[in-house]
Amino acid sequence: EVQLVESGGGLVQRGGSLNLSCAASGFSFATHWMYWVRQAPGAGLEWVSRINDDGDTTDYADSVKGRFTISRDNAINTLFLHMNSLKPEDTAVYFCVTENTVHWGWPLHDLQSDFNYRGQGTQVTVSL
Repeated sequence: EVQLVESGGGLVQRGGSLNLSCAASGFSFATHWMYWVRQAPGAGLEWVSRINDDGDTTDYADSVKGRFTISRDNAINTLFLHMNSLKPEDTAVYFCVTENTVHWGWPLHDLQSDFNYRGQGTQVTVSL
């Protein structure tokens, strides 16, 4: 059974930092590109970042570039997202996903149709 379990979310003040983790199991993590996406209250699903299978290629949405860092440890099947300089507009549920049916950067619709493997999400709230 494929499992993606996110952790590390919480409440933080503007300008603060959080580290998200995603523990993967049930599939070959080390051969998959991995992604973080997010969904803010009342808003659509949004790409955040991606990383290739061996971790040497990364991409970021313009809204998080320079503030967020994606990484992975294939030895422990875990994906990370280090978030710095957080802003209230970063408030969202963050999901660890893979097996995407939509190209990076293209509009997203919903988790179930856009990603075959997805976690339950972790809430990140950034206060003013």
